[in-house]
Amino acid sequence: MHPPLRLLAVSGSLRAKSVNTAVLLAAQALAPAGLQIALYPGLGELPHFNPDLDAGAPPPAVAGWRAAVAASDALLLSTPEYAHGLPGSFKNALDWLVSFEGFINKPVAIIAARAGGDHAQASLHEILTVMNARVLVDAGATLPLTNNSHDVESLLRLPAVCAQLTATLATIVRQITPLR
Repeated sequence: MHPPLRLLAVSGSLRAKSVNTAVLLAAQALAPAGLQIALYPGLGELPHFNPDLDAGAPPPAVAGWRAAVAASDALLLSTPEYAHGLPGSFKNALDWLVSFEGFINKPVAIIAARAGGDHAQASLHEILTVMNARVLVDAGATLPLTNNSHDVESLLRLPAVCAQLTATLATIVRQITPLR
């Protein structure tokens, strides 16, 4: 029997009531047997990226971030768009992975909480490609939400959202299982 697949979910938003975080928590609630989804909680605790801080042992928050990424079989990302780009804290987290060997060829799926935000999604895809991630395009999804006022419970009451999240998770499992 294989150990469960480990998916690290990362929200690009630091907001306490973020719809992006709620989407990832809803995905966690819908995870099929054999798939464990852990939400990464430390995005806001990462220091500003500075290669000088990466000489030798990285700062503890960075070491924890990298360990969580390395321990996962894939990443599931959801981020808002700010001024046609990624939130600075989210880009900062990705910068800490640029020279990290445990991220190279890591499978990554992207979920957009709602339509719009095309600039951030395109930017994220480009950044991940440059960083040598394996973007699971077929697993990506844009949810049919019209506003940012949803929490986990309200998302789990929307059949279209549940269906899309379930399909996304099934695609991730199907695409990463042969890689183990």
